Amino acid sequence: MSLKIVHTDKAPAAIGPYSQGVVANGFLYTAGQIAIDPATGQVMQGNVAAQTERVMSNLAAVLATVNATWKDVVKTTIFLQDMSDFPTVNEVYARALGDARPARSTVQVAGLPRSVLVEIEAVVAVP
Repeated sequence: MSLKIVHTDKAPAAIGPYSQGVVANGFLYTAGQIAIDPATGQVMQGNVAAQTERVMSNLAAVLATVNATWKDVVKTTIFLQDMSDFPTVNEVYARALGDARPARSTVQVAGLPRSVLVEIEAVVAVP
């Protein structure tokens, strides 16, 4: 099995020893994306809706590296700092996905990198 590392300047650069995504056996496994503006490298300020918009945009950019769209996403995992933010995150997430319906897990965590409010990762079938 060979692994292919993916990278795009349209999503934040890795801030540690990891990749934005790795393709293995026909699937793209993305790193968790947080609300970092790829142009500045800074965490986007704002509420959970604004941060989720940035996260979804970052994920879309990583998907585009393999010509995938939301319809190719098999599963996502959403990590929330506060589960009471779920309705807002869900609304932004649904709007971004359109009619795509991947499997999904959502969990509340004790903390996220750079104190962001939301992080999302995806498993994608490479078209």
